[in-house]
Amino acid sequence: MKLRTRLAVASLSVTVPLSLSLFGLDRAEHRRAAEERLQAFVDDHVPALRQACEAAPQTFGGQSFGGPHGPPPPGAPPPGRLPPGPPPAGPGSRPPRARPAVLYAYDDAFRSQNPAAPPLSAARTEALRGVDAAPASPFFGNEVAVLVRMPWREGPCAVVLATGTTDPSWGAILPESYLWLLPTLAVFVATLAAAGPLVRRIRRLTAAVARSASRAYADPVVVDGDGTDEVAELSRAFNAAGAEVRRRLEERDARERALRQFLANTTHDVMLPLTALQGHLTTLRDQASEEGSVDVKVVVAAMDETHYTVSLLQDLIATARLEGAEAKIERAPVDLGALVRRVVGRHATLARELGVSLESAVPGEPLAVDADVTLLEQAVSNVTYNAVHYNRTGGHVALVLEPSSTDHEGTGATARRFSLRIVDDGPGLPDEELQRIAERGFRGEEARSRRPDGQGLGLHIARRAADLHGVSLRFARSEHGGLEVTFEGQTRHS
Repeated sequence: MKLRTRLAVASLSVTVPLSLSLFGLDRAEHRRAAEERLQAFVDDHVPALRQACEAAPQTFGGQSFGGPHGPPPPGAPPPGRLPPGPPPAGPGSRPPRARPAVLYAYDDAFRSQNPAAPPLSAARTEALRGVDAAPASPFFGNEVAVLVRMPWREGPCAVVLATGTTDPSWGAILPESYLWLLPTLAVFVATLAAAGPLVRRIRRLTAAVARSASRAYADPVVVDGDGTDEVAELSRAFNAAGAEVRRRLEERDARERALRQFLANTTHDVMLPLTALQGHLTTLRDQASEEGSVDVKVVVAAMDETHYTVSLLQDLIATARLEGAEAKIERAPVDLGALVRRVVGRHATLARELGVSLESAVPGEPLAVDADVTLLEQAVSNVTYNAVHYNRTGGHVALVLEPSSTDHEGTGATARRFSLRIVDDGPGLPDEELQRIAERGFRGEEARSRRPDGQGLGLHIARRAADLHGVSLRFARSEHGGLEVTFEGQTRHS
């Protein structure tokens, strides 16, 4: 339903019941006033007519005895006719004065000796029980009637029925003319007229929003009007929403571009070791078929390419999770000792082939944290892979897990924590490279010389995963000349 139609229906739903209620109340007040006048007329004049009524009850009543204001003055029209008055004001106007009262007499059993007297219904007689007067008016029309019990309570004139009509001047709430309806109609028309500009502004706003949406909200919605009303506020709200949608679209486009570039680079990086691996495997096949033995160096190179490819694919999966619009981690209890053992087992073959000693030390008491086991294990695995891969032949790598505690803000209460150190005695890094080692895409001189096709993602992923878990990650020179990387955080039970 359109707005203007809604306003029209709402206005009618208010004005029509209100007008009908006023009409009903006005009619009720007219009737009440007329009934009170009739009762006062009977009380004032019928006692004087008692003797005439009891002398001839068969003919008493049925004629007009004067208006409710009193006996007809000299020169009044004959009984039974309406008094003269000004002509009606127009169609639908009320008569200016009421019809004179018509009386009928009844005995205490509500029987009349006048054959012209109307019979009294049970409802009318029941209404008079216990009271001196009761209204006996019909529900519809201008006719009114009052049944009055006389003071003498006996004889053929013990009860009198007085009938008449309402008078617009008695008990009136509304004006006599129906011109009072014109302001109501004017308000109704003015409401519809005032809705016109509002509807047109809303339609313009709707069209502007549709145009802006068709252009990915690049065009702002013009604020219509004086800029202070509700439609203007709605326009500004649309602009704010459009700006937010546009910002999210730009972020989405940027992520898609970065993802496409990342996938292109990663595909290139994966193809290089796979091509090298294919060459190594071809050499091994030829050696095995022609010489019956294989070169250990070729096997080591093949294993190195395999481990690098697996690590690259794992970094790709981790990056896809960490670079989402809202990186989410799924926490669960993680045994750090078991995590360290899995990482060492995964890199043991590579370390053995490269001639690097890989060791670990974990406490006898379990240390557990609430973490996303995939991301946390990938972070530790990336650091371990770098320590092994960029070490020298005969070098050493150690993963040391131990508990620690710290004073909680000087209160004396201790919080149980863990420390996981990954230490190597490799070539290490210069100070300027050590400060940037966890930056995305940054690679040291040694890493670029050994693997020119690398992405520089491993330690960046480790830093990002540590931050999401509230775990600190520090890089420092090892006392053995290489690198010492420390994960430190709070355990599960603290």
